[in-house]
Amino acid sequence: MMRPKSPENTDEAEVTALKALGFLAAESDRLSRFMDLAGLDVAAIRASATDPAFLGGVLDHLLADESLLLIFAEEQALRPARIAELRRKLPGAPRDF
Repeated sequence: MMRPKSPENTDEAEVTALKALGFLAAESDRLSRFMDLAGLDVAAIRASATDPAFLGGVLDHLLADESLLLIFAEEQALRPARIAELRRKLPGAPRDF
């Protein structure tokens, strides 16, 4: 049975997604690719950075690119599977990963 989404069980997911956003922003190529795929500009990213659904999209972006996922996971000392687990705690998560 899935736990209900609540502030108590989404904090770690949101913090991880914010770290992932910082990871993407740290390199212009990574950020440009994310913006191109998401159809967003920097202003839109800033405006959306506190939206849990947007943060879920940031984790989706990492999960869709294994090389980025592995680099980020290593930098954060997380298992890639943990990032997928955290993604499921945010709105809009697909049920198939």
